[in-house]
Amino acid sequence: MTAPAARLVVDAHAVTGEGPVWCEREQVLWWVDIDGGLLHRFDPASGKDQHWDLGEPVACVQLRESGGVVLALKSGFAFFDPSTGAIERLATPEADEPCNRFNDGAVDTRGRFWAGTMRMHKHGIQPTGAVYRLDPDGRCTRMMQGFWTINGMAFSPDGTKFYFSDSTAKIRTIWVADYDPDQGTMGERRVFFDTRDLAGRPDGGAVDAAGFYWMAGITGGELVRFTPAGRVDRIVPMPVKRVTKLAFGGPDLTTGYVTSLGGNNWQEAGDAPKAGGLFALELGIKGQEANRYGG
Repeated sequence: MTAPAARLVVDAHAVTGEGPVWCEREQVLWWVDIDGGLLHRFDPASGKDQHWDLGEPVACVQLRESGGVVLALKSGFAFFDPSTGAIERLATPEADEPCNRFNDGAVDTRGRFWAGTMRMHKHGIQPTGAVYRLDPDGRCTRMMQGFWTINGMAFSPDGTKFYFSDSTAKIRTIWVADYDPDQGTMGERRVFFDTRDLAGRPDGGAVDAAGFYWMAGITGGELVRFTPAGRVDRIVPMPVKRVTKLAFGGPDLTTGYVTSLGGNNWQEAGDAPKAGGLFALELGIKGQEANRYGG
């Protein structure tokens, strides 16, 4: 099978391009530049990429049922109104961990926002990252802890499987846990896939409409699709090494949008002209409509 060719759609030169999420209502893609502190909104119809400077690292963005978006900033959870630029602070669960920041997140089928933190300076310390659940009523609960770099969060189409990973080089494992969408609780995690034999480490994750899990293989320059049983189904090469996350978008949810890392600290040999860009490719596989935060 011939791999689809990726095209550069936003030559953003983002420092830490991450977290794409497709809005079906508006037919636009939201994404972030974590270390640049920028929230982006890309409109494929016009080719316009609008951005807002939030004044601090912004780890991930999710859609809100009531409009606007919900963010995991370095300082904590917040609502953002793109029509006014207003930020409404919600919860600061790690105010006592100044060296941590949020990194990745996903919304379950009942509108709860799960997001995890990571240590920005890893050397000579213990893993201090944790995972939090932000309920639609605004309650914030710590659900897991002990991660170096939490990543890869995604839910199965029926909401009963929760995927997540630790992308640090010493772990590079994807886990899955049974999930109760009514209660918002998970069972014991189990290894879904150990990526040490793959070219890339596990970064952002996504699940398509058939229930197959997709990993952005950072440093490996590839997307990897896994069967629900945890076997490699296909590998899609990308034009830059440090790809970070895939989102399904477009009118029929078969276009893949992929973010990447740029900046001098992240570039691989040969990456410089496109590093930090937003890419699109026609995968021919249907994704899921993004779950929306219920608050």
